[in-house]
Amino acid sequence: MNTKQLDQIRTGEGFIAALDQSGGSTPKALLQYGIQEDRYSNEEEMYTLVHEMRTRIIKSPAFDAKHILGAILFENTMDRSIDGQLTADYLWEKKGIVPFLKVDKGLAELQDGVQLLKPIPDLEDLLKRAVERNIFGTKMRSVIKEANPEGIRQVVEQQFAIGKQIAAFGLVPIIEPEVDIDSPDKAASEKLLKDELFSQLAALGPDVKVMLKLSIPTEDNFYRDLMDEPHVVRIVALSGGYSQEEANAKLARNHGLIASFSRALSEGLSDGQSDAEFDALLSRTVQDIYEASIK
Repeated sequence: MNTKQLDQIRTGEGFIAALDQSGGSTPKALLQYGIQEDRYSNEEEMYTLVHEMRTRIIKSPAFDAKHILGAILFENTMDRSIDGQLTADYLWEKKGIVPFLKVDKGLAELQDGVQLLKPIPDLEDLLKRAVERNIFGTKMRSVIKEANPEGIRQVVEQQFAIGKQIAAFGLVPIIEPEVDIDSPDKAASEKLLKDELFSQLAALGPDVKVMLKLSIPTEDNFYRDLMDEPHVVRIVALSGGYSQEEANAKLARNHGLIASFSRALSEGLSDGQSDAEFDALLSRTVQDIYEASIK
């Protein structure tokens, strides 16, 4: 584990950029960026276009280490290059931004009010490649839709079981049990979730480090006590479908919680914008998310 990167993530002022839409969400991400499906005819062409989009974001002067601590990549992005350097190396060596990797394969069907992770059959090989490509940590997302104690317990147990496997490779897992922002019993789900998180954290070995990626809580500063748990490097928040403005406003009320936004980060960016327009909008977005994160 790179101690300089660990210190940056643990104590740095800023946020984590999520550039990890993948698989089924890639066409939607491209569409939001102004690229219609008739611009590509197969998966390879689609991923080339999405890499060009991400490269444009990463290379923008607005995407800098003064505001952005880390960036989460999709596997396909990790395997590609920017200006002749593998993406993770470019991020760290040229930008000073810590690289993470999304490792999950998507969500299972809804059961007990939750969606668990689908099996990740090639996880060991993926983690080996991540280490070779100088990745610092990983991310995997489950979803909680109802305050179902059994379902929430299963989500957190599964996340930590895989998280321990990831930590054994010297990587820092981001545990992401997202509570659906439209859930009618969101606050009740968050109470159950926090209890399960404390329970699993208490059972970890003393040297295991994890991050948590959580929905912005219904009750302000609800996760404050989790931030002091010795295994927790940092708690980051997902935008979860809130608009950028709403996500920032809610985040700013939660002290110590920093952003790890995806849709809210790329909101308004378009393939048709000039570099000057693109960079100006991204700069405003980055500044706004940064300011909400450091409050």
